[in-house]
Amino acid sequence: MNLSITTDPAAAVKFEGYPPLYKRALLQLRSIIIECAAATDPISQLEETLKWGEPSYLTKYGSTIRIDYKDKGQPYYAIYFKCTSKLVPAIREVYGEIFTYEKNRALIFTLDDELPLAALKQVITAALRYHKVKHMPHLGMVGA
Repeated sequence: MNLSITTDPAAAVKFEGYPPLYKRALLQLRSIIIECAAATDPISQLEETLKWGEPSYLTKYGSTIRIDYKDKGQPYYAIYFKCTSKLVPAIREVYGEIFTYEKNRALIFTLDDELPLAALKQVITAALRYHKVKHMPHLGMVGA
């Protein structure tokens, strides 16, 4: 399927402001999000914008995905989800200790972490299709 991406120029500016190693890590997350959107039916459009000053990804059927770098004592980068959604609780049930969590809102990574790509792609796909899968057990994620 052809994916149409609409990008707010402010998102590109935001990426340019990240420290180089975190910029690379966040661009990798961005690439994974785009790859998942392109491979996910019925998604044909992805909007890349800024929400709360963070690069954010929206689809017609999904819950907003945000990514960002934080430097709170120990720097980290994260993928954020709407805290009132079922996403993080379902991810915890399915993947347990594979991820590090920030309450019901985020998956946290350090530069030393090896991304669990298969699990991360399932998580991102569930978020991109959230309104289609929110009634399913574990949002359709099957685990490792």
